[in-house]
Amino acid sequence: MLVLSRKESQRIRLGDSIVITIVKISGDKVRVGIEAPGDVLVLRDELEAHAAPAGAKQLAPATESVPLRHSA
Repeated sequence: MLVLSRKESQRIRLGDSIVITIVKISGDKVRVGIEAPGDVLVLRDELEAHAAPAGAKQLAPATESVPLRHSA
């Protein structure tokens, strides 16, 4: 497992089409933004047991985005 330290608004790229952004850090919580193609299933680990069966229609991707604050 690769473990990285990141600050707010910093990104991690996975391959050519997936970007993970640290949106906000507040206390012991971290908000993570994930940009991925529509055919990539993004699922929180605790929901894996309840995942839809293979071939089931996935939910539409979110259309709302959160603007990032960039540090100067």
